[in-house]
Amino acid sequence: MTAPEVPSGKIAAVYYDGLSARRQPVHVWPSGDQRMLVLETSEGQQVLWQLDRLRALRDQSDERSLTLTLHSDQGDEAPRDPARLVVTDPLAILWFRRLVPDLGKRDVHAGMVRKVAFWLGGAVAAMVLMLFVILPALSDYLARHLPVQTETAFGRSVMRQVEWMVKEDGAGDLTCTSPVGLAALDRMKDRLTAGVDLGYDLQLSVFDHKMVNAFAVPGGQIVIFRGLLDKAEGPDEVAGVLAHEIGHVAARDPTRIALRAAGSAGILSMILGDVSGGTAFAAAGEYLMRASYTRDAEAQADRYALTLLDGAGISAEGLAGFFDRISADTDMLPEYTSSHPLSAGRAQRAHEQAAMQGATRPSLADADWAALKAICAKGD
Repeated sequence: MTAPEVPSGKIAAVYYDGLSARRQPVHVWPSGDQRMLVLETSEGQQVLWQLDRLRALRDQSDERSLTLTLHSDQGDEAPRDPARLVVTDPLAILWFRRLVPDLGKRDVHAGMVRKVAFWLGGAVAAMVLMLFVILPALSDYLARHLPVQTETAFGRSVMRQVEWMVKEDGAGDLTCTSPVGLAALDRMKDRLTAGVDLGYDLQLSVFDHKMVNAFAVPGGQIVIFRGLLDKAEGPDEVAGVLAHEIGHVAARDPTRIALRAAGSAGILSMILGDVSGGTAFAAAGEYLMRASYTRDAEAQADRYALTLLDGAGISAEGLAGFFDRISADTDMLPEYTSSHPLSAGRAQRAHEQAAMQGATRPSLADADWAALKAICAKGD
């Protein structure tokens, strides 16, 4: 090829031999056959660089400075000679860019792409193994062996995260504190759990939020949102939902899923970085608030709830009615895509249970139901 005209005949540059930190002023020019670049030091020593092996270091080059090296099969990932040539003359920089088409080429060792793909695939497989095999098994083990005191403290941290996530700007404490409302809720709980050993002292809270939801956190703690009380058409619906959450507590589902969510967040934060500082607890809280258990765990909690309702003499029609009303919103996707069984099927099973029950009475008296509905009212 014919080289562009060399600026000023020779180009002033700075040379580093890669063996020492010595900075050597040099002049460079192409050889007569235009295949080599001649580097001449102030002492008259010459070094020859093959032009088609010239490469620019991207992170050290711009329109004002060009750092050149040679493509060379060294043992590192980027096959580059350690020597460097720094050019700052604007016309010379333009000359080099026109002269050497491969100046910006990214060189890698032969087989490096396969090697990177292999290790990347191994890393992904290891992460999948950790997230979907080892972590669930470890979470199940810890859920069975975690001391109740530790589990309860963990649950309080998760519950604070949930409150922080749902709290609107400027809102105070979401916990509803009406004494008569809390007393009514305790009577409902005591009736459902009479003679039942859960291994916990159940602690119930109501959050003043419009969300229609209830969930359990580790340590036998259950949260009901005001929106659920507003939506319920009678105390037996709330009793059915509460019995379902008690079923999760009895199986330690909240502990298992919170540990799994916190562990997943911890693993991912190590890989992607934890920008919030509270990723593990926040993830655990979000999972529990969405009640993302497995379909089997949900079905088991339903069966447990029906047993509690039957033992307490509370009709399962309340729970059936609740599932009937929410089925239009929850059954839009096939069951295999959801963490919950379809609400219509859950309602049918509750209807069947109700048909087999003997005499029942409401879970709360009218006055207690009114007090529970107003549990978040100010000034009580």
